[in-house]
Amino acid sequence: MQHFFVAGIDTNAGKTIVSAILTEALQADYWKPVQAGETDNTDTMKVQALVANTTSKFHKETFLLSRPMSPHIAAAKDHVTINLSDIIIPDTQNNLIVEGAGGLLVPLNNDEFVIDLAKKLDIPVILVSRHYLGSINHTLLSALALKQKNIKVAGIIFNGEEIEGTEEIILAHTGYTCLGHVYEEEFFDRETISRYATEFSKTLNHGA
Repeated sequence: MQHFFVAGIDTNAGKTIVSAILTEALQADYWKPVQAGETDNTDTMKVQALVANTTSKFHKETFLLSRPMSPHIAAAKDHVTINLSDIIIPDTQNNLIVEGAGGLLVPLNNDEFVIDLAKKLDIPVILVSRHYLGSINHTLLSALALKQKNIKVAGIIFNGEEIEGTEEIILAHTGYTCLGHVYEEEFFDRETISRYATEFSKTLNHGA
C-alpha cells in the first residue's frame, strides 16, 4: 500500500487538484483531517466529484470547522481544540491520500502546525509547488522545514506554467524527485483528472 501526505508551499498551491489526481491514479482512499470553512463544498466533496473510479473511499474529516480561517482560529471560534492525538489515520487496506490544510507552517493550535501533523502520521510527503514569483523561496523554505523535522519526502509536483529556471534550482537544492506537472487548464473535470492520473500512475507505480 502507498500512503502519501499532500502538502503545499502555500494555501493556493493546488493541493486539492493534485490530491484528486493522485487519488484517481492510485485508486486510493482520500482523507482531509482538517477542513476550515466551505462546509457545504468541502475539499472531500470536490475530490469525490472529480474521481471516477469506484474503489476509492472518502473518509470523514476529524475536524470540520465552520469558518475559512487559519485552523487554530477557526477551531477557537467553534469552541474546539485541534489535538494531534485525536487525528488517527483511517483504518483502510487501500492506498491513501491525505491532504493537509494550507501550507506546512499553518498552525493547528497554539503550539503545533500542519508539518507536525505530517510528522505524527509518519507517511511520505508529496510537496506541491505552484509557479509564481517567489515560489522558489517558499518551496526551499518548505523543504528546509521538512528536512529539519526529518520527514520523508516522496517527491515534488509542480503546478502551473513554469517560470524559467525555477524547477532546476529547486530540484538541485532539495534533491527531490519531480513526480510530474499539472498545468493551467480551462477547468478540471473527471476527464481532465483522469488524463493526468494516467500519467502520474506510471511514475507512482514505478516508484512503488
